[in-house]
Amino acid sequence: MNRFFPLPILFSFAVASLATAAPLVLPDLEGKGVAPLDAEGRKGAVIFFVSPYCPTSNKFGEEMNAIAKDFADDFVFRIVHSDTSVSETDRKQHATMMEFTAPVLTDGNQQLAKQLGAKTTPEVVVVAPDGKMLYQGRINDLYLGPTKRQREIKTHDLRDALTAIREGKPVATPKTEAMGCAINLLP
Repeated sequence: MNRFFPLPILFSFAVASLATAAPLVLPDLEGKGVAPLDAEGRKGAVIFFVSPYCPTSNKFGEEMNAIAKDFADDFVFRIVHSDTSVSETDRKQHATMMEFTAPVLTDGNQQLAKQLGAKTTPEVVVVAPDGKMLYQGRINDLYLGPTKRQREIKTHDLRDALTAIREGKPVATPKTEAMGCAINLLP
């Protein structure tokens, strides 16, 4: 009697378990679970990693809100706190101060930051409905270094990426380097 499953059967079990794996769910400011990578039938999910303690990140609040408004028909937006030192009070106060309209999520175990390779605030990741990363990096080139701010923005990296995705075109520069404050990832 053969004690081993035939390879096709084993493979079908593996595929089935991957397909039924539960999506990552993070709590919003009211404690409601939100699947940050669920594009909800749109072209993708846009994840902004932020920190109330990062002045560079805070400079982008207005632009994050403007981008979310301008591209709301085609993308879902999530604001994510992955800094483990941020208190619930500070997250709520930060959301109010920045006037965020997108759900603000807590990535307390840094699962999402690790999964997407986020290391900086502000950093943005655009994920397709199939889970493929379409863009990762900066919102624009306002900062050329951690403290080196330009007088004016010359490149609107995220807006350009979202426009390309919306039009069904490849993103010209799918990866840029975000400038700001480090996300201190847990081991």
